[in-house]
Amino acid sequence: GSRKYSFYGNYVVEKLSSDLCSLGFTIVSGMARGIDTLAHTAAVKSGGRTIAVLGSGIDVPYPPENKMLMEKIADSGCVMSEFAPGTQPDRENFPRRNRLISGLSLGVLVVEATAESGSLITASCAAEQGKEVFAVPGNINSKNSAGTNSLIKTGAKLVQNVEDIKEELAPVLKGFIKAKEK
Repeated sequence: GSRKYSFYGNYVVEKLSSDLCSLGFTIVSGMARGIDTLAHTAAVKSGGRTIAVLGSGIDVPYPPENKMLMEKIADSGCVMSEFAPGTQPDRENFPRRNRLISGLSLGVLVVEATAESGSLITASCAAEQGKEVFAVPGNINSKNSAGTNSLIKTGAKLVQNVEDIKEELAPVLKGFIKAKEK
């Protein structure tokens, strides 16, 4: 999702990430500023699993302010990179990283995205890989919703709650989804 998120985006990503973790899903994202950070943080706070895929070397936390988050993820999840140690977070690394994010996932959920968002690259990779693409609808007057609304127009599954994702992925996950009572 977007680096610059709205109150709505913040609420939605925290709710969906926590709810998905409670069902046993693992949150996979790129540890970027904004929606990515919120998704990882919600997963860690809820005691769920999360995987951070870096666009830099494993020893180069990016963004630097997420160093503590990276350490927390490493304690209870996974931090990974296909780049050699010491690799700086260059612009061309992120589309490659996005390909791995979608490759590790059963589906890709875009919460907020502008029309030029890197999240749309991840969604495109997911579609090419035969993965499910999900998008949260947003305000038609908001730049942060242009990308998500466009994804929905072109066939992404509209997501209003965790049940929308669970329903779509249920055939693949038969027997793996946790019951809410547990």
